[in-house]
This record gives sequence, structure tokens and C-alpha cells, in this order.
Amino acid sequence: MNAVSEGYVRHERDGRILRITIDNPAKKNSFSPEMMQQLSAALTLLDQDHDLWVGVLCAVGSDFTAGLDMPKFFGPAATSRPIPEDAIDPFGLSSRCRKPIVTAVQGICFTVGIEIALAGDMVVAADDTRFCQMEAKRGIAPFGGAHFRYLTRAGWGDAMYHLLTCDEFGAAEAYRIGLVQEVVPAGSQVDRAMELARIIAANAPLGIQMTKEAGLTFTEAGEAAAIACIPAIRARVLGTEDAAEGIRSFVERRPAQFQGK
Repeated sequence: MNAVSEGYVRHERDGRILRITIDNPAKKNSFSPEMMQQLSAALTLLDQDHDLWVGVLCAVGSDFTAGLDMPKFFGPAATSRPIPEDAIDPFGLSSRCRKPIVTAVQGICFTVGIEIALAGDMVVAADDTRFCQMEAKRGIAPFGGAHFRYLTRAGWGDAMYHLLTCDEFGAAEAYRIGLVQEVVPAGSQVDRAMELARIIAANAPLGIQMTKEAGLTFTEAGEAAAIACIPAIRARVLGTEDAAEGIRSFVERRPAQFQGK
């Protein structure tokens, strides 16, 4: 099968803006390992190219992303596509893009979709967007930064409410707790994200980049410890029977039966 049938992440220049598009609508824009690698490459281009000042991350179709294509990451036919050490991490954990990123989301925005959006700088949500951080329902836990970025955006109570209940909530709630910065009519989210990117790009690029760097300097002392604990989280949950059951239940489209081991 070719890359188009399998889904891919593409990018195009619009003046000083790099528009990055998730394109796998047949699978609700679920990410394969190859797509995650392509997203990393696009973010690395944005970070390193002096002619690019702002990024916009968006998706085609009715959904932003349903998350990971689980069998391709964890199933028998899983493929490994590690992110190069000198590349930007799409989750902003090992490295983070120095340029500002505006993310436009719509429809389903689950799990890693939320984490990738929160690794950027601001989020424009269509009013039909549905959010859910459901990893604990699958026997695992968030690995892409939700465990601390929810806290920095929403505060402890609202963060724990959604992380621990694994509930689905809409754009209005996401706006209330600070996960998104604007809610717009469905279909206009990408245009609004591009409009914001153009406003940002009209400002001094070094001033913008240093503003972001200064903000990250303030937050990263806390983030460093949160990132450092991810290997322990992985070790605690990935090899469990519950994790295997969570993945099986997802593939078999049935409720999971967890045993706490």
C-alpha cells in the first residue's frame, strides 16, 4: 500500500508559516509510527528553518485524531520508527520546537491528540470537538505529557477530574479549563488558526521566540521531574495483563475486563 492509503503527515509553506496537516481520515486520523516520524520531521523543519516563524498544526476530515493506531504500535505486526535524537519530539518531551505553534482541532481529539496539541502553544477548537484522555480505560496511563500539561493548563482539580474519570467532554469545557484558547464554528478552525499565525508572524520573530523560551524556562523545572518519571510509569503499566487486555479489547471492540495486575 502507498503512503496515501496508509495515511501520512504533510506540510506546506505559506509565507513565514509552516502548515502541518494530519491526513488519515479513513482511520479518523489515527497515527501510525510512520506518521509520528513525519510529524517530527515537519516540526524539526519548523524549528530549524530561519525563514519559518510560526507553525499551524491541523487535520483533514471531520476529526483531529482518534489517537494512536494501536495495533501498529503494540500489536504483533507493530513497527518501530524511533524519532531521531536531533529531531523535535511531537510531544515536546525530549525536545520542543522553539517556534510558536497554533493547533486547530475538530471532531474527535483523543489521547495523543490532546497531548500533541498541548505540546504546542495555543489551541483553536471547533465547537464540535470532543476530548478524552482515556488511557486508564485501556489499562495504561498517559505517556505524552498529559500528566503534567493538564495540570499547568487546568489546575489540579479539573485536571484530575478528567484524567481520572477518563470522561469525554466538549469544546466548551475544554475552553473553561484552559485546554483551548478559542472555540469557533466547526469548519472555521483552520482559517482562524492561520489568522492567528499571521498575527504572530507579523511580530518580531526573535522577540516571539525568546518570549516562548522565557516561559518554558519558568515551567521546565517542574516539567523535568514529570518527564523523568515517564520511564517508571511505562515500566509499571506497559507489561501488565491489564495493558494487554486493554489493547485486545480495543482491537476486538468490546469493554475491557481489568484485574489490576
